[in-house]
Amino acid sequence: MKKVNSVEEYIELHENFSDALTLLRAVILKTELKEHIKWGAPEYSINNKNVISLGAFKNHLAICFFNGVFLTDPYNLIKNIEEGKTKAMRQIRFNSIEDINTNIINTYILEAIQNQKLNKEIKPDRTKKQVVIPSELQTMLNSDKTLNNCFESLSNSKQREYCEYIMTAKRESTKQNRISKIIPLISASKGLYDKYKNC
Repeated sequence: MKKVNSVEEYIELHENFSDALTLLRAVILKTELKEHIKWGAPEYSINNKNVISLGAFKNHLAICFFNGVFLTDPYNLIKNIEEGKTKAMRQIRFNSIEDINTNIINTYILEAIQNQKLNKEIKPDRTKKQVVIPSELQTMLNSDKTLNNCFESLSNSKQREYCEYIMTAKRESTKQNRISKIIPLISASKGLYDKYKNC
């Protein structure tokens, strides 16, 4: 995807959701949040702490709350981005501009700002967990020194993501398919879920 340098560029790049993104942006800019481009998407912060971001995808757009787990969610709109994996981040998804109620969204944004001011956030666990490499992946790493070096240069958490991805496959053929899929990502020094990180 093309690198964007401004929110305007991001909105232009996602023309199918440009009106909806513009509307959400207008609601956010009425608050005290500061606007930036971070991880290739519009991000909004207070006191240098991430509060929310906007993301446009193939079939929907979303407003993501970095510590959304603390939101009271009076309208039952909050979704976990990836059940079982995402601890703090939550999102509200929209299929079109018609789905956006600006008054309701503003309520969520103001609560998120207040929560950040109160330092309600999940602190990342900095203890390094041991990486258990499945035998199928270890065989591949042993046979390719360059790939092994790329894997070893990844963060502990990214290594674990790859290992869990292989280990959760039940059939041997699925494991091999998954290994084939991740080799280019590892070679590019990317994490398995990097493309989802901005929202």
